[in-house]
Amino acid sequence: MMKLTGRFGAEFALTATGSGRWHAEVDDSWRGWTGPHGGTLAGLLIETAQRASTRDFPVRAADVRFLGRPATGSFTLSATEHTVGRSTTILDVLAEQNGTPVAAATVTLGATAASGITAHSARPAPVVAAPQDCAPFQLPPEIVPVGAHFAIRPAAGPLPLSGADEAMMCAWIALDPALAVDAPSLAVLADALPPGLFPLLTAPVAVPTVTLSLQLHTDLAGIGAAPVLVRAANVSTGDGWSVDDTDIWDRDGVLLATARQTRRVLG
Repeated sequence: MMKLTGRFGAEFALTATGSGRWHAEVDDSWRGWTGPHGGTLAGLLIETAQRASTRDFPVRAADVRFLGRPATGSFTLSATEHTVGRSTTILDVLAEQNGTPVAAATVTLGATAASGITAHSARPAPVVAAPQDCAPFQLPPEIVPVGAHFAIRPAAGPLPLSGADEAMMCAWIALDPALAVDAPSLAVLADALPPGLFPLLTAPVAVPTVTLSLQLHTDLAGIGAAPVLVRAANVSTGDGWSVDDTDIWDRDGVLLATARQTRRVLG
């Protein structure tokens, strides 16, 4: 059976080791503030779900929980499949290091079918300059090494750590090395920008992600190459917690994905 998987797993040497288990390597270039980039781990969990499924359905949603303090290096992943009728499959995926769970996800795959309802999106893409007309912006790789994997061109809103009065960032983003725009890579891109409250600040603080919920909104098979337009906005921050919403569109303004992250504010 032809699987709906691309080069994402190859980038991290994702390899089946038998008995429903996989091995992956996340090197230090994919490190975020204190450990492996959260979106990258989410992408690996999604890719594992796709490889583990007995049905060739596209990803519709993923709910990711970060359970510990992972380090870059080796990961063991496992997946359990649950079929729900003829059109839906749900997979529970677990990532471990040295026998300790560090991340888990519930990934929903669903068949494509005609519904007779006209396609609709309540989140149109903002009108911004084309990618080539936006100046590059580099996350400091000496602080966040994963920043070297992101080609970011801010298109609207303030920059992070600029002391602005708006908690929103919007940028064209592509991955380096270039990867197909698919469910795993969209999980990475949904976490590519700094936390949504960063434009309000003038110095960084630790804001680790506890949960990440990703929804896919269209058939990604016909989507062109990156960059994609990513808008991240802080919904609320208080009581030591912060919630961000992220929207991702392609260059034609098609809504590809939305995500919500719940974060701890550690200061």
